[in-house]
Amino acid sequence: MAMKKNGTPAPDETATAVANNPMAGFVKTPAEFQANMEKAMKSAEEFLSFGQGNVEAVVKSGQIWAAGVQDIGKTVAASAQAQIDATVATFKALTGVKSLKEAIDLQATLARSSVEKAVAETGKLTDASLKLAEQTMAPIAARVTLAVEKFGRAA
Repeated sequence: MAMKKNGTPAPDETATAVANNPMAGFVKTPAEFQANMEKAMKSAEEFLSFGQGNVEAVVKSGQIWAAGVQDIGKTVAASAQAQIDATVATFKALTGVKSLKEAIDLQATLARSSVEKAVAETGKLTDASLKLAEQTMAPIAARVTLAVEKFGRAA
């Protein structure tokens, strides 16, 4: 480190140049300025394009979710209709019973059948819901993966 005659440190040439010209070191030539502006514009375009891709992924995810919920709703409605039909058939059969034992057997059969169908339908709905969640998140997960690949290496 250079010292002044009085023993204090002498400012180095870079510090003096920056003090005299604050833009020194940032822009040296018009060509460098142009190159830096082009890099900045390219980066802005990449971020804009990436953001647009993110919006498209969210829209796609929403479409998948809406279609899946509609399908699940149709499945639930069909299951409910089948249960109503079975119940109506059982009550019609009850009108023609000849004994109390026959009526109890019909009711027991309906109850057992209802529980078995409910358990089976619950399993199907759980599977369909999990599959829908995976499908819904797939476009967003793909964007996250792309972001890590694209911007993770820049860090």
